[in-house]
Amino acid sequence: MRAITAQDREAGVGGLSLTELPYPHAAENDVVVQVHAAGFTRGELDWPGTWTDRAGRDRTPTVPGHELSGVVVELGYGTTGLTVGQRVFGLADWTRNGTLAEYVAVEARNLAPLPADVDHVTAAAVPVSGLTAWQAFFDHAHLQPGQTVLIHGVGGAVGYVAAQLAREAGAHVIGTGRTADRTTATELGVQQFVDLGTDRLEAIGEVDVVLDVIGGEIRDRSTALVRPGGTVVTIADPPTTHPRDGRAIFFVVEPNRDHLTHLATRLRDGRLKPLVTTTRALPEAPKAFTERGRTIITVQ
Repeated sequence: MRAITAQDREAGVGGLSLTELPYPHAAENDVVVQVHAAGFTRGELDWPGTWTDRAGRDRTPTVPGHELSGVVVELGYGTTGLTVGQRVFGLADWTRNGTLAEYVAVEARNLAPLPADVDHVTAAAVPVSGLTAWQAFFDHAHLQPGQTVLIHGVGGAVGYVAAQLAREAGAHVIGTGRTADRTTATELGVQQFVDLGTDRLEAIGEVDVVLDVIGGEIRDRSTALVRPGGTVVTIADPPTTHPRDGRAIFFVVEPNRDHLTHLATRLRDGRLKPLVTTTRALPEAPKAFTERGRTIITVQ
């Protein structure tokens, strides 16, 4: 099968190439998915899990990419809950070969059924951003209707989905970004936009929940705005300060079939739209790692 592989950790993006690899083996409780569309995170070539297995052993050459949408073509021993021929989408394991390939072996529990009227490109853009936003708001911050939410990076993939979920949950949404993100924020229905290049963040007043994708000074300044009992949730780096009588949580997104199912329902109903800037074919994936915006790779 064709796959994008990274041959050398030191080479970074320059070490990515289109190669031929063996068809993947379906271990116990796995499925093999024929990938129709895949997503990736530009920084993943710096992640330890990209280069080692769960025991810390080297596994180069490695296939990057973790988001996928496709069709189940094989079931591993003991696999239940999915069937051959079923359309699925989800998040591949962090420490195994990824989704920038024609086929990938994935734990079945990491995938959810994909409705027939949701296209593969749209579905492949959801797993990381959608699960991150869902888990941040509903697992960690316990977001309630009427609360005020501050979302950093509202023009990025996570912020784009987070704004939609927060609005649907009945929150008052404040989004931050750069000048170019203002139009996006307006289209998403964000009630207030803060330009981090020109506006004073502290002028927004108090908030109940902060979703941070930036870290550092911006996260720390935002923590000071949280009402007593509120929550800061960050995916950037572990927090160094905490809200008054509140919580500061750092987390890494996890695969979750139930959460994916909630997201799939919203995709089907038109209540949720992920950010997709452009699409590229599999051979163009190395180039996509150097480009700005949210790119989805089409495989089949």
